[in-house]
This record gives sequence, structure tokens and C-alpha cells, in this order.
Amino acid sequence: MHELQINVRFGETDALGHINNTSYFIYLEEARVKYFETLGYSMDVKKWHFILASTKCDFLSQGYFNQILTVKTWVSRIGSKSFQLDHEIVCSRTNDLIARGHAIVVYFDFDKQESAVIPDLLREGLSE
Repeated sequence: MHELQINVRFGETDALGHINNTSYFIYLEEARVKYFETLGYSMDVKKWHFILASTKCDFLSQGYFNQILTVKTWVSRIGSKSFQLDHEIVCSRTNDLIARGHAIVVYFDFDKQESAVIPDLLREGLSE
């Protein structure tokens, strides 16, 4: 499981004083990118092989400005050309669950503009 800490910035909150729902998707994206980096994939556009097919987030409790969050990310399913990442966002101090999400990520060949079979080395990294 990969973990990323986020410090909620003022601009990520809304008039009601809690984290705006769109901000959660930014947190999940940041967690995905950091997870891919641990597998050896940088954000170099020429070497990037992932597209997001679907993403979902359920908001379970409120988060607030200046709160420290932990985004937990793990692989829950690996197919031939795609895989699913699951996420939990918790309060770092209390471990209270704030949100739960997932993403379907497709391995993609941008030159051919089509999905491709996940290479064995990546599959091995996803399985760890």
C-alpha cells in the first residue's frame, strides 16, 4: 500500500468551510501519480502509458482547511489491459475515514492510440 500526505490548502475549501468535492479528485490524482513514480514511471509525456478510464469518490465525512490527510492507494484488480486502484482518504491525526474512491487505469499506446497489454514488469510491480 502506498501512502501520501496532503495538507489541505485554503483554496481547496468552499464557502461551507469544508473541502470542496472537486479537491478530492485532485488528491486522488496526486496519489496515483506518486504511486506510479514508485513503480518507476515518471510524468515524462514521452514515456507515459496510462489513461484514466473511470474514477469515483464517495464522501463519507468532512475535511477542513489545514487538516493533514493521508491518501492510501493500493491495487485491487489487474486485468490484461487495465487495473483498478482503490483509495482511502483519512485524517492523519485520528485515522477517521473521510472519503473512499477508486480509479480504472488503462495501459495505453499513444503512438497507436489504443490500449495495450500490461507488460510483465509492470504487472509484477502492481502485484506487490
